[in-house]
Amino acid sequence: VQLQASGGGLVHPGGSLRLSCAASGFEVGDYAIGWFRQAPGKEREFVAAISWRGGTTIYADSVKGRFTVSRDSAKSTVYLQMNSLEPEDTALYYCAAARGAVATRDERAFRYWGQGTQVTVSS
Repeated sequence: VQLQASGGGLVHPGGSLRLSCAASGFEVGDYAIGWFRQAPGKEREFVAAISWRGGTTIYADSVKGRFTVSRDSAKSTVYLQMNSLEPEDTALYYCAAARGAVATRDERAFRYWGQGTQVTVSS
């Protein structure tokens, strides 16, 4: 089982980035995929999640309207499009997989985790 997150980088405030999470080694249709982030000195927090089969999405209030999570079934990849980025979005972003058809924000439900990709928003 592998989740490979990529796409992080340095961006100015107001800019955009698209993160990718490539899944392999398991049947993605049986899982929901989530994005979490952890800033230095802070707890890891939920960002967004998508149920693979139904495509239902949920978001943290702090990113709603700015971030969009989507999936490409042919590539077994989930994307996190991040627009209007703010310095407060600076963190290490992780993707994770939770077994089940329902998107959830409960970190305890996520069984598999990727290695993280760094996003830095700074002028």
